[in-house]
Amino acid sequence: PSIEELTQAAEKGDAKAQVDLGVAYMPGNGVKQNATKAVGWWLKAAKQGNATAQYNLGMAYMNGDGVKKDRAKAKKWWQKAADQGLENAKKALEELEAAEK
Repeated sequence: PSIEELTQAAEKGDAKAQVDLGVAYMPGNGVKQNATKAVGWWLKAAKQGNATAQYNLGMAYMNGDGVKKDRAKAKKWWQKAADQGLENAKKALEELEAAEK
């Protein structure tokens, strides 16, 4: 889908479109780069239970992309994604816990 189609679907509450739009905004792929907007779209999708959005939010909080760095929030979002079986989130949690020891 085009960016315009993604934006329309995302505004209608389509979680996958919200994730994809966030993925476009983070590096500026087809849109002006805007990490804050990326995080905003991921947050909408994450609140709907989208595991990919939850994982991406965790990464944003871990790296301080579009939000203030916050390991606790990164861990919270990764845990939600891991609870849904997302392997990347499980690995991220394991790495975070190993680094905290």
